[in-house]
Amino acid sequence: MASLLCLSLLAAAAAATSPGRLVPFDLLYADGVRAYLARDWARAAELLQRALHSYAGLRAARRACRAACARQEPLGGGPGRWEAALLGPVLQRARCLQQCLGRRLRPAPSAHRASRAVRREFERREPYNYLQVAFFQLKKLDQAVSAAHTFFVANPQHLQMREDIEKYRRMSGVKSDSFQDLEATPHWEAYETGVQHYDADEYLQAVPRLEESLSEALSALEECRALCEGPREDEDEEEKMQPGLYEAIAAHYIQVLKCRQQCVLDIATKPGRISATEDFIPSHLDLLQFAYSQVGNQTLAAECAASYLLFYPTDEPMLEKMKQYRTELGEDAAVTARQSIQHYVQRSLMEKKLIYYAVEHLGETFNDPDLWTPDELIPENLREKHREDQEKQKQETLDVEEREKRGALPFEGIAVMMDSQQMNGTQRVVFDRVLTESECKDLLRLTKAAGEAGDGYRARRSPHTPHERFEGLTVLKAVQLAQNGDVEWRDAKLLLQASEKSRRIIESYFTPGKKLHFSFTHLVCRRAVDGEQEGRMDLSHPVHADNCLLDPEGQECWKEPPAYVYRDYSGILYLNDDFQGGGLFFTEMDTVTVTAEVRPKCGRLVAFSSGKENPHGVWAVRRGRRCAIALWYTHSPEHAEQERVKAEELMEQRAMEQDQPGGDKHQGTDGSSRSSSEPRAPSRAAKPADQRQKPGLDRKQQPKVLRARDEF
Repeated sequence: MASLLCLSLLAAAAAATSPGRLVPFDLLYADGVRAYLARDWARAAELLQRALHSYAGLRAARRACRAACARQEPLGGGPGRWEAALLGPVLQRARCLQQCLGRRLRPAPSAHRASRAVRREFERREPYNYLQVAFFQLKKLDQAVSAAHTFFVANPQHLQMREDIEKYRRMSGVKSDSFQDLEATPHWEAYETGVQHYDADEYLQAVPRLEESLSEALSALEECRALCEGPREDEDEEEKMQPGLYEAIAAHYIQVLKCRQQCVLDIATKPGRISATEDFIPSHLDLLQFAYSQVGNQTLAAECAASYLLFYPTDEPMLEKMKQYRTELGEDAAVTARQSIQHYVQRSLMEKKLIYYAVEHLGETFNDPDLWTPDELIPENLREKHREDQEKQKQETLDVEEREKRGALPFEGIAVMMDSQQMNGTQRVVFDRVLTESECKDLLRLTKAAGEAGDGYRARRSPHTPHERFEGLTVLKAVQLAQNGDVEWRDAKLLLQASEKSRRIIESYFTPGKKLHFSFTHLVCRRAVDGEQEGRMDLSHPVHADNCLLDPEGQECWKEPPAYVYRDYSGILYLNDDFQGGGLFFTEMDTVTVTAEVRPKCGRLVAFSSGKENPHGVWAVRRGRRCAIALWYTHSPEHAEQERVKAEELMEQRAMEQDQPGGDKHQGTDGSSRSSSEPRAPSRAAKPADQRQKPGLDRKQQPKVLRARDEF
């Protein structure tokens, strides 16, 4: 059934480009949504499919007509005055396009100008979201699964769809091949397969897939560029004075050029991803030249190297390889770059030159999508700003190596596993190796001993869910239990040391030179209640922000009591990972769209600013016991944690008693203090590998209500 749906979409798209009536897709979509809301599932499914057919047909018609008219009416020079020479071919091209689109699109092409909002919904594949529900209600499971999967590929952080996909996987009668992307782009499948073979040193298998990917990517680029030649878009057009003839031509033309330049980002961004793959086209050539050299084809290896050098002509390693290839092939061998790549680079440089002229003289703006743009192409008076923008971007997205060079972290061996950019947000970071395995075990022993003591640490139903039991221990209570002999002094001391170490790391990373005070410190364990997990739909901790009242419906976070408005930064230091679920996740303000996830493990510290920019929650703990030290910090001394001050006084009093003659100098069963939690001189740590957390499978939706936030 999924293949039938796919074939029907393709057939309808092909038919839509031939003469015949093509109903505007936005009208079909609006009618389909109305039928959906009226629960007329059959009508909704029909209209939504027709809307997708019409959308595909419109794009295909525009691509075909622009390609045909480019051949039929080339924009060359001509005799007569310059207006006729320049604008005559433009008018002829316009006539050709109008006639071609008129034949392919009925009613008139002007009827197919949907609003930007509707076009964005089709780009995000929103019709498939409606379509999967309609097919499900019609008991057409395979078609529902294909529609759901197609939407989910482009929207992998959509909580409800992830839950629906998991339900489909558990349903009997659903075929595995139904989970197919009906809007799949060929170059991405070929690229990922080619890279997998390349990474496995399977170069013979890598070469054809990478060549296929490069060819398909260049074709997709041309299709994207053709679609740039649409109507001019200006949100404030009605409020502005209408431009004159030449200003209007220039403005529209520059808009088209910038759109064409951005096409490289479109093809380099995998559906569902936020960031594009850097140097997507050049990276193909780099991989191919090495793969060809490994399979003994030095001629094609040299061709790919020469093509790569068109982007980076001063790249020393590639120049060395080029020299090696010329030696192996003979000095008389003709080594030239690929014609398709020469055309690509020359055309792109020509467009960039025109755009930068408009930036310099017409007040345009331009975010160059390419890293390889030569400096000499940028006007002299813009180069400094261009360099400043690049430096600013580098500063905002410092990688681990750069951060270690400047000695930002006060402890040796700490690794930054994910920064804000990798976590798709701002003011977020994940550190590893903050604690050793031994220290994690000691702190877990503290939670066990405190539980056996009973006082202040008895497990109770979690305030957030009836499916978990919640245990919490403050630093003061830990020291008091040590005084009573219920827990070991060294473990209570370790709790103070570990939280202080975390504070210093977070302070040095986010606010160097500006003091962070503890607001609250809580050693927390959550245990799944046996026999109460089946059919569970809630979260361990609902989505919230730490210093304001989150209002997902109003897309606002109100910084007012009972929220802890004085909190500035938050942290969670994990102690174990031998449980199921319990991961931390961040969302957009809607509390539904997940932007990043963090999986707990011993010694992992996740830190983030406490405001509306970082809504977060905790997935349900479905089995076992999850323990962590929850930490909140403030810049405000008057809101510093008073219990901690008292705990440190008691710890100092204990130390003074030990120093007295006959005092107990015993530091614990191993006779040592926690030296690994003491600060060391900063030094260059091992470079951590880039990581992106894999989305979890246990996402559930939570109610959207205003909540006062209490402790984790």
